[in-house]
Amino acid sequence: MNRITDNALAQIFLSARTHNAWQEREVPESTLRELVDIMKMGPTSANCSPARIVFVRSQAGKDRLVPHLMEGNRAKTVAAPVTAIIATDYEFYEHLPKLFPHADARSWFVGDDELIRTTAFRNATLQGAYFIVAARALGLDTGPMSGFDNEAVDKEFFAGTSVRSNFICSLGYGDPAGLFPRSPRFTFEEMASIV
Repeated sequence: MNRITDNALAQIFLSARTHNAWQEREVPESTLRELVDIMKMGPTSANCSPARIVFVRSQAGKDRLVPHLMEGNRAKTVAAPVTAIIATDYEFYEHLPKLFPHADARSWFVGDDELIRTTAFRNATLQGAYFIVAARALGLDTGPMSGFDNEAVDKEFFAGTSVRSNFICSLGYGDPAGLFPRSPRFTFEEMASIV
């Protein structure tokens, strides 16, 4: 495997920004499907794959989502072509016979609520990060955010299931006019060490 190009690194990380304003350009369903097909290939422990995604792009869907957002997140979510609810399935282990067939991985989790919680949340969050990277790789801009009532979103979109929201992420083609100045980042020495 070779190092990816500097242009690719810039698109995915170095020049990529969190967007708050959006161009009026549709994101087709085919792109959303490709995005999921890419992000699902990132590693999770025992291939547990607990992330679940609801793509909110219709006006009816936005009408269900927006009341549960903090006021400062509402207008930009309405303006975005798509907003994904990145969620976690806390019964992910029921799918392990299919996803990890070479061991009885389901039995590792059944009855161990703490292991279920930590494994589900950690790995779905990882998959959420893969989602952002994959979206940027496909030429989309992203606007990930917290700032919403998880319990209300869960009731609205995941009632009667084992799925719970983690964060939301708007998708589309960003309007650079809506960008804030880039915030500072730590130096290597402030955040890392080599032992």
